[in-house]
Amino acid sequence: MLKLSEIQRPIEGELTIFEDKFKESMRSSVPLLDRITHYIVKRKGKQMRPMFVFFSAGSCGDINDATHRGAALVELLHTATLVHDDVVDNANVRRGFFSVNALWKNKIAVVVGDFLLAKGMQLSLKNDDFVMLRIVSDAVQQIIEGELLQLEKARRMDIDESVYFEVIRQKTASLIASCCACGAASAGADKATIRQMHRFGEKVGIAFQIKDDLFDFGIDDVGKPLGNDIKEKKLTLPLIHALKQVGKPEKRRIINLVKNHNDDPQKVSEVIAFVKANGGMEYATSQMLAYQQDAFDILTDFPTSEHRHGLEQLVRYTTERNK
Repeated sequence: MLKLSEIQRPIEGELTIFEDKFKESMRSSVPLLDRITHYIVKRKGKQMRPMFVFFSAGSCGDINDATHRGAALVELLHTATLVHDDVVDNANVRRGFFSVNALWKNKIAVVVGDFLLAKGMQLSLKNDDFVMLRIVSDAVQQIIEGELLQLEKARRMDIDESVYFEVIRQKTASLIASCCACGAASAGADKATIRQMHRFGEKVGIAFQIKDDLFDFGIDDVGKPLGNDIKEKKLTLPLIHALKQVGKPEKRRIINLVKNHNDDPQKVSEVIAFVKANGGMEYATSQMLAYQQDAFDILTDFPTSEHRHGLEQLVRYTTERNK
């Protein structure tokens, strides 16, 4: 399987510079904020989103200072959403570390998330990066609407396939799409090219989320609890498809298990077995690969380069990763 460190090689230097610039973008004169943002930077993730920004910029022109600002803007937004998500989900752990809300309580965590969003806007406005700010502002709106749509539908347990795809397009794919669009915009690409890169990122983001949902049914030992989505009453693509294969009584029975017995490990295992027995895994995998192919097809319109190759490898990584 592809390793991220190998994929990163053509932009290694850029990512090193980005780390310093990202730390700088979070700086505050308030000691408490500085302590918290330092803690956040220390436990950073895989840097996939900055990679999408840099590779997209390189595929459309040259990586420059605006590209670094675009990467910082997207990462500030992403970090803010994670901090807020942990508050909403009452989660005490993030990537193996204590979450901000676990260490500093909910009120401070919410304010820190707001601070990161404000820093992103400030960074863009200070440098007149209006196109990138518009792209990321649209993504923020999409993420919020997607979250609320999911919450509304989950309450009634009436998520069908079209609603599922709309939710993940907004909640997950919109952010990766904004990375690719910001990269293109930073390199001076025209509107049509920026739109094309945005569409590419959206396809990758949808494939990425379907892969995440497949993990929940135990295709690999990834450290994610089996049936975590079921415990949170989330109807994801494997389960939605499996429910379509059975009659109303069986459908009602399974939905009842998800709705009212999601804290019973035996019942959760029963739902997982039901999904596997009714083709949910195979169907979700085929959909994931279809979106991956759509992303590859879009990239053929861009000239061959090490940066385009980097994007192709990132697309493969989204569907081949084991965590």
